[in-house]
Amino acid sequence: MRWLWSTITTLACLAAAIGPWAGPARADGCSDVELVFARGTGEPPGLGRVGQALANALAPRLGGRTLATYGVNYPASVNFLTTADGANDAAAHIAATTAQCPATRIVLGGFSQGAAVVAMLAGVNPLGNTVGNLGSAPPLPGPLVERIAGVAVLGGPAARFGTPLSTTGAFAGRTIDLCAPGDPICEVGGRSRAAHNGYEFAPFPDQAAGFLAGLV
Repeated sequence: MRWLWSTITTLACLAAAIGPWAGPARADGCSDVELVFARGTGEPPGLGRVGQALANALAPRLGGRTLATYGVNYPASVNFLTTADGANDAAAHIAATTAQCPATRIVLGGFSQGAAVVAMLAGVNPLGNTVGNLGSAPPLPGPLVERIAGVAVLGGPAARFGTPLSTTGAFAGRTIDLCAPGDPICEVGGRSRAAHNGYEFAPFPDQAAGFLAGLV
């Protein structure tokens, strides 16, 4: 994977040279805002049900600005060691988007295992310091971190282990970390599987969308 991270670092340096949000207001083929979202375990390729619900809630909050979406390309299988594949794919996509569309505001999100993908990009071990890890992926390079306007994670395991992304890691202060009451993935003592399966329903998409819209 050394070649991949060499390419990402090169693009990150290019982004730093361009400067924050430099370039034309909107280049041909570039959206005003892009949502990069990692789906949860077992969902088919694409945004997943939670990511789509978030995109649907975010679009009308952008005041006429255009919204593009990107579903992180990774297995999202029960083999959680492949979670790192999602972090690598998201980093490569963010680097490419930043270089090609410097005026596009990028927002990042993930549900369940997808939230673990985001944790890796933030330099946070999704399972804390005592359980182990989900494979290995470098955190997002600094110049690309600065390009992330806001982050929304839903049902993410990092919160269960005391490292919610709202206060921990590279995206602290610009992340909303949502956990439904009783969700065993993100809440210590949680026992409700139904709680973990309800993030595409109110109030969660609107909460996440409102937060992100306020940052772009």
